[in-house]
Amino acid sequence: MRKDQARPVRFLLGDEPRELSGLDPNMTVLSYLRRVERRVGTKEGCGEGDCGACTVVLGEVEGDRLRYRAVNSCIQFVGTLDGKQLLTVEDLAAPDGDLHPCQQALVDCHGSQCGFCTPGFVMSLFALYQEPGPADRNRIDDALAGNLCRCTGYGPIAAAAKTMKAIGKPDRFARHAKQTIAALRKLDDGAMPQLEGDGRRYFAPRSVNALGQLLMQHPGATILAGGTDAGLWVTKQLRQLDPVISVGEVAELKTITVNDRWIEIGAAVTYADAMATIEAHHPDMAAMMRRLGSEQIRNAGTIGGNIANGSPIGDSPPPLIALGSRVVLRRGDRYRELALEDFFLDYGKQDRQSAEFLVAVRVPVADPKRILRCYKVAKRFDQDITAALGAFVLTLDGSMVEDIRICFGGMAPVPKRARQTEAALNGKEWNRDNVEAACWIISEDYTPITDMRASARYRLRVAQNLLRKFFIETTEPTIRTRILAERRAAHARA
Repeated sequence: MRKDQARPVRFLLGDEPRELSGLDPNMTVLSYLRRVERRVGTKEGCGEGDCGACTVVLGEVEGDRLRYRAVNSCIQFVGTLDGKQLLTVEDLAAPDGDLHPCQQALVDCHGSQCGFCTPGFVMSLFALYQEPGPADRNRIDDALAGNLCRCTGYGPIAAAAKTMKAIGKPDRFARHAKQTIAALRKLDDGAMPQLEGDGRRYFAPRSVNALGQLLMQHPGATILAGGTDAGLWVTKQLRQLDPVISVGEVAELKTITVNDRWIEIGAAVTYADAMATIEAHHPDMAAMMRRLGSEQIRNAGTIGGNIANGSPIGDSPPPLIALGSRVVLRRGDRYRELALEDFFLDYGKQDRQSAEFLVAVRVPVADPKRILRCYKVAKRFDQDITAALGAFVLTLDGSMVEDIRICFGGMAPVPKRARQTEAALNGKEWNRDNVEAACWIISEDYTPITDMRASARYRLRVAQNLLRKFFIETTEPTIRTRILAERRAAHARA
């Protein structure tokens, strides 16, 4: 079959092949499992990718190995299953009923209480089990942060995570990995997956050229990346999206390249896949990325999607803007590039033409002279929506400010530089008096709103205090300012 031809969506449900046609492309994986397959082990809790009760695991071929990742099925569209293995809690026990080690560990550690959240925890534990080597408490916390227990049973569940590999049972998924890889490769003929039902359409082009052509034919299409926002448009806003064009199968958009100037991150690269590269160059941004969503969200969500959505509270844009990042856009076969800060025009409005799509974001590589810090403020520490996020990049010449770039999210209709505050600091000595004077200029850069997450007054006070915190961290590094760093250090000592 030619690559420009369309075919049904194909995947493995457990070990069994599935081919989908005639289904509504807006159907979520959770709805498909419960209503079509009658697999009711996977639960619906929040319907917005927040509680983890719906967690399933997707297996994908990467090179010569099989990689398993936990995702929220409540906000994943069925079309995104193409070429993958879908595992639910019903798949884990052996045919003779023998429990998988992650299930056995939960039993042994009394990790289930009311049981509603348990299948989601089981699947997150299963994904963690598939990672090589033992998991320390920090890794366990990251893996389970996206699963909420309504009975406060986290202690036994964390204990199960720590002991499950010591049970000694064989893992049949690892044992059958070669057969699974062969079955998945057999499903992939290089053609474009397509799904049409209930008058709506879904396309998943395999190349950037095919994507450009499709968008020229359907300029009003919803461009789908990780679906961590678009899924909510369907489940919460009850919107009907047609057509949906996924970028998740476009090979050119799933790459990361690094040269002496830029880290170029393709628009379909997930947070999980970008994390190691970002951490190597900008560790403070990587620390923030661990808080912007759960592991399930980071396994699906993309930096490109976070940018293209244009949300004023998106967590990626402020540090990227502070660093001086740029975006590459394409319409048809024509490319253009602009500074990321110029991409955001107004609330809900970006500098993106009809049928134009984001190709990549170019992030400056690490520079030892530049100091990046970013701070996310939210009601919850883990996986909560931001009230305000500040990002600061400072270059000093001795004690003088050679250059400072400050960008806040949640303070304006778009992620926005604090240009008047920057001007008050550039060329001045980096000292407490000058920083204190600059704090009061922040109110000239921003007029925040009051909403359910924070008041305008609170946001302004937070912005001022974050600038003060940045000053302390760059002048008095022995002062302890980071909750997460202290918690991770305590876990490492335990």
